[in-house]
Amino acid sequence: MIRVLLAEDEEMIRVALAALVDREDDLEIVAQAADGAEAVDLARAHRPDVAVVDLEMPKRDGLEVVAELARALPDCAVVILTGHGRPAVLRKALSSGARGFLAKGAPGTALSDVIRRVHDGSRYVDPVLAADALTAPSSPLTARETEVLATAGLDRPVREVARTLHLSPGTVRNYLASAAQKLGATGRAEAFRLAREQDWL
Repeated sequence: MIRVLLAEDEEMIRVALAALVDREDDLEIVAQAADGAEAVDLARAHRPDVAVVDLEMPKRDGLEVVAELARALPDCAVVILTGHGRPAVLRKALSSGARGFLAKGAPGTALSDVIRRVHDGSRYVDPVLAADALTAPSSPLTARETEVLATAGLDRPVREVARTLHLSPGTVRNYLASAAQKLGATGRAEAFRLAREQDWL
């Protein structure tokens, strides 16, 4: 019997997923969590073989849960569930120790199959999410433009950014203008938002 923890903050989705998994003869839901902190606590208490964790949850997101479980329960395989398969998130999830990455829109039988695969030591990445990650455009920004834009954020003062990065205020303004132009943005705030949406920061 494969013991499964299910962590999902939306109760209706969590209950539906639990019902799907519980229909399988070789799978057993041993705990259900409504947020990331509860997921970690219940995992420590119940020691599941597999934890199925929503990417976006209150009190610790899925990536934080993966990292904590990798330290506390290294034998527990983690599957990330998400509605947002952005390439950078996929890379972070896999590098943090997740064994599976599944879209919430996957067929109902997929979750049970993925639980079995990761329990057996395999990895699984939803094919649609993998294709999106492989075909995502690369950033047009240089490493320095990326650093300056990330440090500047939406509205951090230019002089503060300059001090932090040991640059002159004029150089910071030039990098920010260049980044905005390359991203087709009207200004720094829009450039920052666009770059974040594309996972380039």
